Amino acid sequence: MAQEIERKFLVKGDFKPFSFKSIRITQGYLSSLPERTVRVRIKGENGFITIKGSGGNSGLSRYEWEKEIPLAEAKELLALCEPGVIDKMRFLVRAGSHIFEVDEFFGENEGLVVAEIELKTEDETFEKPAWLGEEVTGEHRYFNAMLAKHPYKSWQ
Repeated sequence: MAQEIERKFLVKGDFKPFSFKSIRITQGYLSSLPERTVRVRIKGENGFITIKGSGGNSGLSRYEWEKEIPLAEAKELLALCEPGVIDKMRFLVRAGSHIFEVDEFFGENEGLVVAEIELKTEDETFEKPAWLGEEVTGEHRYFNAMLAKHPYKSWQ
């Protein structure tokens, strides 16, 4: 089984000058149940389907399986997804030996900027850039599946 270990942070400063790549992402959920989310994603001109299991007690690790699918199929599946599509720009930012994926959200989640880092182990150390803010790992409201149902703009 593939295991994903990641930590998630809010972004408090300007990270864009440090970005080396960006790509637009649109995604929806065929299932947004916490114990098994099924995501359909269009990333640039590529389609993907991803299945994620529930996280462990720490909120850092969970099962993840992903497969690239034809773009036309991804578009068809997006039409079947639950209400609430995620639209975001992903920026890749190198910090030490790691790469942060920084997502700037649009639409109903506009104003939210979140950085994620994938790790090899839960206790792996990493460089924390100055623009990295509060850690929100394991906080369900920051999961994309939850943002699709309860957008950031509705929190205020």
